[in-house]
Amino acid sequence: MLVNKGEIMILTVCPSPCIDVNIEVERLSVGKSNKIKNKTTYYTGKAINVAVGLARLNADVFITGFMYKENGNQFEHELHREGVPYSFVWNEGRVRENYKIIDHRSMLTEVDDVSPEVTAEKQAELVGLVGSLAKDCDGIVICGGLAKGMTAEFYREVLNAVPSGVIKIADTEGERLVQALKCGVNLVKPNLEELERTLNKTISSKEDMVEACRKILDMGTEYVLLSLGKRGAVITDGAKFFHCMSVNVAKNSTVGAGDAMLAAASSALIRGGSMQEVLRCGVAAGTAAVTSPDSISFIKEKYEEILSALTVKEI
Repeated sequence: MLVNKGEIMILTVCPSPCIDVNIEVERLSVGKSNKIKNKTTYYTGKAINVAVGLARLNADVFITGFMYKENGNQFEHELHREGVPYSFVWNEGRVRENYKIIDHRSMLTEVDDVSPEVTAEKQAELVGLVGSLAKDCDGIVICGGLAKGMTAEFYREVLNAVPSGVIKIADTEGERLVQALKCGVNLVKPNLEELERTLNKTISSKEDMVEACRKILDMGTEYVLLSLGKRGAVITDGAKFFHCMSVNVAKNSTVGAGDAMLAAASSALIRGGSMQEVLRCGVAAGTAAVTSPDSISFIKEKYEEILSALTVKEI
């Protein structure tokens, strides 16, 4: 049983943890030798990043998901350090490694690995664990990719195991998002590229964006929080659209910015915040995350500073 010491308890679900190896170079030259300026290793995964962000906002958070025996102990160490409790379904093999190459222009090139195969028995074990843990939670966030051997239907299976009344939030794309929407969720958070890939549609105007968001809403969500990168984000329930522009900050890395946005937006939504508040909190955290050179999350004081400077406009 989870111990909820605050107002709300949030469960995050990580189907595919990863080790992110961030490599900085002066300028990435494809097909040529590149000298590394700096190298940092993070023990991560979208739902892990969200859990860390929630903990930094002083929310009560618990994480579950798959983990791997050969190198998963380092994830336990990092979660202990951040004060995030956990219970994983353990598998044979190693956690996948992703390489993120960042050049001096803050452009990001990613090379992503695939997690080792997860058996049907282990998948069923995690679905059961989520159903049990979610009974003591106010909200659940599931996000990220899937391990080898898994299908998009896993998102639907997990969310179907969640008791009614628990707020459901998903951050994924393509068929995984389609399956999540079949359960009826409260919030999804695609970026423009993910929205385009999910709907197989090019979004090149405000009208395209409105139409695309409404299509996602019709598929089974209460709100769409659409990340626009340096242009902030939009949130809509279909009847109203609100936009919040990011403030100008010194950008160190965009890695983890979307997960930071999701953490703060999820906290605001589960606490009963308005659309405008959910939007402002999300943009503030995403913006704060890009100012942190040595972290995939954000510093709470920076988040609060940026939050106070943001305004929301109806569009």
